[in-house]
Amino acid sequence: MDSQLDRFFKAYPLEKLMQTIPTGLFMVNIDMEIVYWNDEAERITGYPATEAVGRHCSFLEGTPCDKHCGLFGVNVPKPITGIGCSVLHRDGHRVELTKNIDLLYDTEGEMIGGIEAFVDITRLKELQQNLKEEVEERTVELEHEQRNLSAVLDGMTDLAYICTEDFELIFMNRAMQELYGELNNRKCYEVMHGLPRVCDDCPLPQIKKGENVSQERQLPISGRTYEIIHSPLFQADGRVRKLGVCRDITERLRYEAELKQANADLDAFVSTVSHDLRSPLTPLIGFSEFLLEQYSSKLDETAVSCLQEIETTGRRMQALLEDLLTLARVGEVARPTKPVSVNRVLDEVRQELAVQILRKKARIEVTDLPSLRVPESLLLDLLRNLLRNALAYAVDTNPLIEVCGERLHGRVQLRVIDHGPGVQQDEKDQIFEPFQRGRDVKHVAGTGIGLATVRKIVRLYAGKVRVTETRGGGATFIIDFFGESDV
Repeated sequence: MDSQLDRFFKAYPLEKLMQTIPTGLFMVNIDMEIVYWNDEAERITGYPATEAVGRHCSFLEGTPCDKHCGLFGVNVPKPITGIGCSVLHRDGHRVELTKNIDLLYDTEGEMIGGIEAFVDITRLKELQQNLKEEVEERTVELEHEQRNLSAVLDGMTDLAYICTEDFELIFMNRAMQELYGELNNRKCYEVMHGLPRVCDDCPLPQIKKGENVSQERQLPISGRTYEIIHSPLFQADGRVRKLGVCRDITERLRYEAELKQANADLDAFVSTVSHDLRSPLTPLIGFSEFLLEQYSSKLDETAVSCLQEIETTGRRMQALLEDLLTLARVGEVARPTKPVSVNRVLDEVRQELAVQILRKKARIEVTDLPSLRVPESLLLDLLRNLLRNALAYAVDTNPLIEVCGERLHGRVQLRVIDHGPGVQQDEKDQIFEPFQRGRDVKHVAGTGIGLATVRKIVRLYAGKVRVTETRGGGATFIIDFFGESDV
């Protein structure tokens, strides 16, 4: 093995090897005069070997070592590694170094000098300093933001607090202090919810991920219900604190419950009244028909006209009551777990309206429609009313009715397109109100309930309905169901 090393060093001398090391390297004798200086030492300091060799190493004006670097100090263990210093570059600027130093001995064990290996870390020091300054600056900014946030929260009437990742309350605004008293660095679950442990639905894991979380909770101390918005507050050290803002929604929930009950009572009233009024209409219409069939030849023209008017008015009232019942029945119905085929529902509506379609000589063209998570019974009502509307008001001008739809970003859109007289601009919102009809269709039988029913169904399932002008003339009813894009 030794013979191989000898051959190697003969072919590749040690001095040449040391010149290839990517580290500044120099050697000194016991008088601290430089006896060896490699190329990397020249690159780092700017001094060539011709100017460095033979000089006392103090010409580099090393700080803090200078003439007392400890190389030959008996009380300083060798080797010395990873120490920092700076030297004066040939052009006058200082170079930051990290270095290792050790003593050199001859084969007899006598100390003959020392060796120093060093690396330029000036750029690294600058980056560290810049980073430190940026961190300090950002820390000051965050502290300023925290003070401003505290001032804003103190001015709020809503309850607000801040807690750490360890659930420790470190801030309560004035409104919350008035309710709970002083902080005393207690846990949020103890103070707010009277619990001995972390809440089962604690949002802190989501907060640490940067998410905002909304919860509805009742606070025991007040017995009132609050909507609590939890938000992350990122700190300069990378930790996350949680900001909670509690808005009292007790009254809102009460009003919502009262409104829901009022709507239920109103629907029940409409249903009852419609049912009770419909019962006497059946014999009224039936007797009118019987008298016309059996005795019209024995009655004069005025009597026959009166009976016809009684029958027509009765049927109109019957249709109105049926529509009112439909409108009253349209309430909150749970979404189906599986999408409903709109094409299949539309086929059922077309069969139901087949006589009217044939009588009007209408032509209905349907494209492949996207499925919807809307109850089938309500889809039937919706499409039935839209097709009835088109058959009643549009096909006398042009018999074509188009039904199409598509899946768009974040919503599903259905369109029922006719090529009739269209809808006046100032009536485009009005026609969706109960009992409202366009000025130009007064001669057509109708109750003004159908489109109101359409709007009610659409609103129940986070949708919107509107009417626009069909290109070339006519009306296009557009329905958007939002949140259905993933069906």
